[in-house]
Amino acid sequence: MVNQKNMFIGEYLHTIDEKSRLAIPIKFRADLLKGAVVTRGLDNCLFLFTKVEWQKLAEKLANLPLSQSNTRAFARLMLAGAMDAELDKQGRIILPEYLQKFAGLKKQVIVAGLYNRLEIWDESTWTKYKESTEKNSEEIAERMGELGV
Repeated sequence: MVNQKNMFIGEYLHTIDEKSRLAIPIKFRADLLKGAVVTRGLDNCLFLFTKVEWQKLAEKLANLPLSQSNTRAFARLMLAGAMDAELDKQGRIILPEYLQKFAGLKKQVIVAGLYNRLEIWDESTWTKYKESTEKNSEEIAERMGELGV
């Protein structure tokens, strides 16, 4: 369970500098000071977790049945792509080239808070994704209702 202090919410425009550094929004930095992990995400973005949240996810992935190809593939996507991300004194992390390439990140990125993780999106990819989602919001809401949300 994520406590109030660790709840990530909001949408922020940031820039990746020439040294592949990304400044994390100030309001999220304190939660990431004890370490973080960045990995391949879903929908063409990167996921950034606190070490505590990453540990929870990694344990679940490690316990998935090895006999199922889709669980092996998902575990590989998340675990093999992961990298420790330490904040520097200016609150920046380094995004390795393979992760930038995976997510199609250019200079301008969106850092989006999603409760227990941050997502890092290329700005144009985020804009297209958000417009599509907003256009289908009623259908999505109906599906969420079926899940009890």
